[in-house]
Amino acid sequence: MSQKRDYYEILGVERSADADTIKKAYRKQAMQFHPDRNPGDHAAEEKFKEAAEAYDVLSSAEKKSKYDQFGHQAFSGGGFGGGGFNDMNDIFSNFGDIFGDIFGGGGGGFSQGGRQSARNKNAPRRGSDLRYLSEIDLTDVLKDFEKQIEFEIDVECTDCTGTGAEKGSKPITCKVCKGQGQVVRQQGFFTMATTCSACHGSGETVEKVCKTCRGDGRTKSKRKIKVNIPAGVDSGTRLRITGEGEGGFKGGPNGDLFVEIRVRDHDVFERDGDHIFAELDVPYLEFILGGELKVEALDGEVEVAIAKGAQIGDRVKVSGRGIPSLRGSRRGDLYFSLKPEFPLKVSGEEEKLLKQIAELKKSQTPDEKKGFFNRKK
Repeated sequence: MSQKRDYYEILGVERSADADTIKKAYRKQAMQFHPDRNPGDHAAEEKFKEAAEAYDVLSSAEKKSKYDQFGHQAFSGGGFGGGGFNDMNDIFSNFGDIFGDIFGGGGGGFSQGGRQSARNKNAPRRGSDLRYLSEIDLTDVLKDFEKQIEFEIDVECTDCTGTGAEKGSKPITCKVCKGQGQVVRQQGFFTMATTCSACHGSGETVEKVCKTCRGDGRTKSKRKIKVNIPAGVDSGTRLRITGEGEGGFKGGPNGDLFVEIRVRDHDVFERDGDHIFAELDVPYLEFILGGELKVEALDGEVEVAIAKGAQIGDRVKVSGRGIPSLRGSRRGDLYFSLKPEFPLKVSGEEEKLLKQIAELKKSQTPDEKKGFFNRKK
């Protein structure tokens, strides 16, 4: 079995390329190696599949992050659910919107003479994928939870079943493109095929418009669904909900819904991977004498042990009280950076004792002062 090529090399982009650059690079590859442009060319077909696999991974922020970290091994054995398609229909189904941009129809392509195949223009077509941004709090990522979201999608009009024609009437063949869905123009040695502006590529026009959708064949539908959000998600995590995207065309399947997570910043705690960091105000006496403090963490109270003679900026670790890992059952750790807290006022008795300590410090020799309430660096 031959070794897989680097996905960035396949699409010809840098590792720092943004989403738009990656999409444009894939469009270029898809245009060059599309099967309808290279009939019978097995090598072109393999490159077409290879480009689709690369785009499937690099266009997903979550998959791209895992690929950057682990390479192809991130998806071996179904590890993270990425890479590879069963057949051409699988590719067209996933990236139909991109092929529609290139070829003027839902995942079809070019046939002889540069015109779109008549058998494809009214075939069932998958709906577009949708993206939904969901903001959650840092405390929400500590355990699995369910969140209800609401959004609006385009679906096929039920009154005209997507034809755009009034009940009792039918669409007619477009008079401009003669039902081809494209208009072909000769420019020198080149034949240019563009989507027909009269029928928008469908090959048909409507004389009596459907009153419900006003001839569009699509209507708006409000959706309300519950999304299961796993513990450990982070900003940029994308959750795929199959079949909850835009409605299909001509009876085709719905697209998918991608819920992208954004975790709000916390006032006290800061996240770094699976670990949490915060500053802890420690009374000055505990700084000197040591002791244990009860502190509120993200998920309840924890005990923090302060060592005798602690120094400003010392970091104390509380194991297993960080963020759960998306890839396993373990949790990260919680770290506190120590900061002394001094009282604004002290009692007369406390002031008297502090003065006695100050006098004691004055009477000590330099060597004695070095060891008094101080630890060696």
